Amino acid sequence: MTSEYKFVILVNGVPASGKSSVAHQVAEHFNFTYLSIDTIKEPFMMVTENYNRTINRALGKAAYQVIWDIVAQSPHHNSFVIDAWFGFQPREDLLEYLNRSGVTHVLEIWNSISGETAMQRYKKRIPYRSDKHPKEEYLPELSILAEKAKPMMVSDVITVDQDKTIDMAHIFRSITEKLTQQKIRA
Repeated sequence: MTSEYKFVILVNGVPASGKSSVAHQVAEHFNFTYLSIDTIKEPFMMVTENYNRTINRALGKAAYQVIWDIVAQSPHHNSFVIDAWFGFQPREDLLEYLNRSGVTHVLEIWNSISGETAMQRYKKRIPYRSDKHPKEEYLPELSILAEKAKPMMVSDVITVDQDKTIDMAHIFRSITEKLTQQKIRA
């Protein structure tokens, strides 16, 4: 076993790409700490008046910082599953956060999704989300984003095709293989 490590699984994808579902299942299966930008951002969103996309982005950046501060302050031998759309920040920022947080091992789970599927999923959840989230006006932008988005490629990448049925057992086996290769305890 690696004597000193801090391991993160980046569960990455555009909004409505299924990353939270995958991240929750991975965290539970491996008993890793789950961190999500939305979990940190949402309470502040709810108490902010005149909420808009500029404020949303600022809160997203602050939540991103909080996640990496938590990882940095954790002792070694911790593993995290981080649920976020990492593409909203430059790749260089992610590399710097990983370095400053003392992360020694990284794995990325990329949730690939077509623009059409992302729009359908996003549209279905609009009635159940806070009025502070973008509504139908965001759908064309999301479709374009989904078609262009790519993984961060800061480590090995496991791709999940969200336009097909998800095989979580396969994902768990792939993660276990990577953990074994990197000599990390699950």
